[in-house]
Order: sequence, then C-alpha cells, then structure tokens
Amino acid sequence: MEALWQRAPLAAADVCEAVCKPRGWTLATVKTLLSRLVAKEAVTAEPDGKRFLYSPAIARADYLGGESKRLVDRLFAGRAAPLFAHLAEAEALSDADLDEIEALLKTLKGEGR
Repeated sequence: MEALWQRAPLAAADVCEAVCKPRGWTLATVKTLLSRLVAKEAVTAEPDGKRFLYSPAIARADYLGGESKRLVDRLFAGRAAPLFAHLAEAEALSDADLDEIEALLKTLKGEGR
C-alpha cells in the first residue's frame, strides 16, 4: 500500500520493483496481494493494455486509523496506555518520540493552545 500511496497508479511490476527485494517477494506474490486488495476494495485496478494499473481506494490516514485501533483493541484490550508503556519498557521510544508524544498530549488536553 505504501508504494501505491506514494506513486499511484502503478502496474504490478512497478509495485514489485518497490517492494519485492526488501521483502523477498516475487512478482507472483505481489499480483496475488494486489488481487486480494482489489477484492477487499482497498485498491482499484484499471485496465491499461495488457496490464492493470493499481491505485489505493482508501486514504493512508483512514487505513492507519483503522489499523491502529485494531492493534490496540487486539493486543491491549482497547487501551492505548499499555501500548505506550510497552514501547517505553522495550526502549522503542527515543527522546524525540517522547517529546512528540508529550507535545501531542498537551495539545489534545488543550494546554498547548
């Protein structure tokens, strides 16, 4: 999806060029994934000669919002605080990350206005 959000529309070969090597995928894998995304209506496919051009059917922000909520629901019983605690304990948050989170929280609470 990231490749499509950045440069759509793309043919399957173009998507593969962007993602196959880092992930160890083949063109067949990309075509299968794109077909599944089309079936789920997350991606559109428009004929272009003998190939199809693929574009995202959902905005990146909408996708991230839904996936973030599913992650928190599935792994942290719907609560975000344990997620942040886990990331902090695993030292997965840099000082810059913590500063950004703190500023966001102040803004959300109305203190950053």
